[in-house]
Amino acid sequence: MLSTSPLGPRRRSAAVLAAAVLAVGAAGCGSSGSPSTGQANPSASASANPDAGVLGIRDPWVKAADKGMTAAFGTLVNDGDSDVTLTGAATSVSPMELHEMTMKDGTMVMRAKQGGVVIKAKSTHALEPGGDHLMLMNLAKPVQAGDELTFTLTFADGRTQQFTAVAKPFTGAQESYAPGHGQPMPGMSATPETSMSPAS
Repeated sequence: MLSTSPLGPRRRSAAVLAAAVLAVGAAGCGSSGSPSTGQANPSASASANPDAGVLGIRDPWVKAADKGMTAAFGTLVNDGDSDVTLTGAATSVSPMELHEMTMKDGTMVMRAKQGGVVIKAKSTHALEPGGDHLMLMNLAKPVQAGDELTFTLTFADGRTQQFTAVAKPFTGAQESYAPGHGQPMPGMSATPETSMSPAS
């Protein structure tokens, strides 16, 4: 009779394991069938949440600057089936505008982008130095390399989306972010103080 004892503990272990699996399975079935859990809540919260990813934003960054103006960049990714129009941007450290670089009388000038930035369905749109960008107009404090800024984007359909970008020193294009690419906006000077420079 004692010679069968090695099988006894194995049978007991198997029975305990089977009971545990059944208990977990029953608990899982009970909660997934409950009307207050499962897929009902995620879809309700997604439809109620206007910040639920209108666009993907790849490699967002801000050019570090001590004062005056600077800009935010990155790649806007529209994986949806409809075009998306970005109409505004905001951050706590500065008023903002959507800007573009364009040719005027043979000179590259910066100006507000009329009608917003359209990101076509199933495509990307680059925000980059020398091109479209999110302009920080009048810094309330320095934006130093390593700082993280939170931005809120507004779209033509009223949705909004937040993202965070890290400030980086950048001297690449040597672009001026004074309005009109060197021509002052009313009430502002076109001196180097209002152009972008790396944080010291």
